[in-house]
Amino acid sequence: MIDVGFLNYLEDKLVKVDQKMVSYSSGYHPDLMAALDHLMVAGGKRIRPIVTLLMGIMLGAEEDKLISLGASIELLHTATLVHDDLIDGALLRRGNPTLNSHWTPAATVLTGDYIFAQAARLAAEIGSTEAMSLFAETLSIIVNGELSQLFGKSQVPTREDYYYRIYEKTGSLFALSARAAAMISPADRKYVEPAEIYGKELGKAFQIVDDVLDFTGNQERVGKPIGSDLRQGIPTLPAIYYGEQHPDDQVLLACLDGTATQEEADGLIKRINESGVIDQALAEASLCVENAIQNLEGFPEGREKDALSELGPFLLNRDL
Repeated sequence: MIDVGFLNYLEDKLVKVDQKMVSYSSGYHPDLMAALDHLMVAGGKRIRPIVTLLMGIMLGAEEDKLISLGASIELLHTATLVHDDLIDGALLRRGNPTLNSHWTPAATVLTGDYIFAQAARLAAEIGSTEAMSLFAETLSIIVNGELSQLFGKSQVPTREDYYYRIYEKTGSLFALSARAAAMISPADRKYVEPAEIYGKELGKAFQIVDDVLDFTGNQERVGKPIGSDLRQGIPTLPAIYYGEQHPDDQVLLACLDGTATQEEADGLIKRINESGVIDQALAEASLCVENAIQNLEGFPEGREKDALSELGPFLLNRDL
């Protein structure tokens, strides 16, 4: 879980989110329980449940419903990671072994399916048909984004294509976290749309920073080779900016169609890091954070609104 001073007061509620997630594996196959425990230990910073809790508390939603919503969204996120790691052939995530590193593809897929089902059960527990419909719609958006990425390799996408893809893969889940929290609150419906935009913009910033860290992060901490996405033929914002500046660099296209050698890819990644596009991408992420914060104008004042405003800059400066 996240360890940031301005969010320390949420610790008890985040523990409840984790407990709710784990409780839904009780009574099932012991390997499924062990898998969920493994994923929980290797899990991330719980950013999405944090957004849900902050938005919901600010707007007066019931704590029990927010706990269930936060747990359902985090389980949905976890399930997508299980399938992503299998699709990508990743053996490590954040330095920890992935499920598919020691399980068969069949067992890994079924585990991801199980986590999807449990996420849906938790979402239904909230008792809001509207929120449940949004949950299902978001899952469809995420899957469509994964398919678009798989079939969209071998070419450099436009920035517009990239932004839509990261909305599908990442921004949509952040948007769900904020919008659903506003939906289940007793506050005025006027908050629902700006809450969604806040989440969408925050998610875009999060993904852009993640893409930057793929080029600049510590390989051991990130748990994968530097430039891993590009080596797999996935063009991210730094590579897109570089391609715009150097349209004649044939190695970029070779990386995207899978024909580049490791030495060629190493050289390209070095050129990208030295070209100035990393700062350009981070500036774009900063703009997304500014847009997110602007959409909090008019929301109830208090520590939750302050924390939502501080969360963006924190995500910009993270190192993993």
